[in-house]
Amino acid sequence: MSNERRPAEEFEVTADLPDSPMHTTGTDHVTLVGSNAEETIAFYRDLLGMPLVLRQPNLDDPDSTHLFFDTGDGRILTFFVDDDRPSNPRPQRPGVGAVHHLSFSIDPERFVEVREALEDAGRGYNEFDRGIFHSLYTSDHNGLTIELATDKWAIPDDRRGEVLATAQRIREEDGADFAEERHIEAALEELDLDVEKFDLPDAPTGAGTP
Repeated sequence: MSNERRPAEEFEVTADLPDSPMHTTGTDHVTLVGSNAEETIAFYRDLLGMPLVLRQPNLDDPDSTHLFFDTGDGRILTFFVDDDRPSNPRPQRPGVGAVHHLSFSIDPERFVEVREALEDAGRGYNEFDRGIFHSLYTSDHNGLTIELATDKWAIPDDRRGEVLATAQRIREEDGADFAEERHIEAALEELDLDVEKFDLPDAPTGAGTP
């Protein structure tokens, strides 16, 4: 038996449902092991603006508490916390199985306000124009990288996968290394969707930045 694995380039990119035994219907929630309630709530509720919608004992470990935050569209982010656990702002451990970052959507019309709020809170950040979206990267009280991202175009939520898959095909035909503005614009036009671009600040791409 060969140990060679097929590279990513050999797998088709498409918004069509795969021929699989099941199909998920969306993200229900993501759960992280947090530190304590006070500092978790201070960052996710009081800074990022996520309502704390449920609090109960951790059903698998009643000595800790389970906090539920609404990320803005009914999708939930939860934390297992314990008041005896101090926060650890050191960067997260890298490697297979680690969480690289979490990304949350923000309103493009409030992008500058969000950036200013990070500055006012003393939170360091990096800002990048990723070609198809625009992002701020900061970190929470436990060193987890948090991306605050906004689309550069008004893309309907129910067509997002279709738009990205179409842009991928156009990018490959174009011979570009990554998706750029022209690829998304061409995808929107091909799919007969409005091309409404938001006014966002200029920023570097961040390509090659670890």
